[in-house]
Amino acid sequence: MNVLHQRTDHAGSPPAPRARVVIAKPGLDGHDRGAKVIARALRDAGYEVIYTGLHQTPEQIVATVIAEDAPILGLSVLSGAHLTVVEKVIRLLTQEDAGDTRILVGGIIPDADIPVLRAMGVDAVFTPGADIRGIVETVDRLSAAPNAPLEAAC
Repeated sequence: MNVLHQRTDHAGSPPAPRARVVIAKPGLDGHDRGAKVIARALRDAGYEVIYTGLHQTPEQIVATVIAEDAPILGLSVLSGAHLTVVEKVIRLLTQEDAGDTRILVGGIIPDADIPVLRAMGVDAVFTPGADIRGIVETVDRLSAAPNAPLEAAC
């Protein structure tokens, strides 16, 4: 597990972290470039980012969210197992009394699966080519109003 540290401002002191965000790569998918790009963008925007690394089980992901007291979880799934993984992660978060964790999913997600993920409780879904600034802005909205619903995002 890696914690990406914030950059310092011009005065040399790091800005106060805005929120903790866990970025996780569930399953057997071994491609994490996109997850690392998002983690870096969030870090540069002032978030404390915890990147879990590759090949995480839903149990490991939920344990990290709880241990880090992170209100936001980003899942990067390229393997096609997004529906199964997200369902299990949400179930485990609820069982661990962390059902209020805001969830973003990114990766190779067919358009037909986006409403299914949203119905499961996913706050935002990002597909290939999503604007990084838009992802950061979504996290900004989630952290500013943790209980407010978001408009559909892709």
